[in-house]
Amino acid sequence: MTVTNRPIYGLVLSGGKSRRMGTDKALLDRDGQSQLAFIMGVVAECVDKSFVSTRADQVGDSERSQFAQIVDRYDDMGPVAGILSALDEHPNVDWLVVACDLPNVTTETIQYLLAHRDGEQPFTAYTSSFDGLPEPLCAVFHSGCTDIVRKFVDDGVNCPRKILIRSATKLLDQLDPRALDNINTLDELQNSVLQAS
Repeated sequence: MTVTNRPIYGLVLSGGKSRRMGTDKALLDRDGQSQLAFIMGVVAECVDKSFVSTRADQVGDSERSQFAQIVDRYDDMGPVAGILSALDEHPNVDWLVVACDLPNVTTETIQYLLAHRDGEQPFTAYTSSFDGLPEPLCAVFHSGCTDIVRKFVDDGVNCPRKILIRSATKLLDQLDPRALDNINTLDELQNSVLQAS
């Protein structure tokens, strides 16, 4: 294993349209702060710089505008639009990519991931506690992986999980099997926050 000493930047993906939730997941209230602010706080503790990934039409909203932003340069590509935009903007750093809808993620989860990233692989990720496949939305996209991601996109593969499955990805077992559970409904958020308390 080769642990890289490159800078590590954080990217919190908040550009989704939250169709299943029916309301913007990033703006959900979590004990007086937004879910986005919660995730940004966790990520910021672990990285050199942190950014919110946004669509162009979200740039001025009251919550996202509180943070440094990387605006999607690509349309209708899902999460990979934000990832590729960040890789384009800062290609010489390792990127910690985290979705904003992970209510149970902790600094310990992220610090362990970063401590075990392998500079010889393009990606480092946890395995899913449900199916053993890579969890792409709490993962490290290493400097130098831009061409790999772009080739998949050019070939019509926009799913970050498929990209990691089909690439050399260092996989780690999760410390907490619930840490990367995402939320798609208000009930799921409330239950997650209550269980984490």
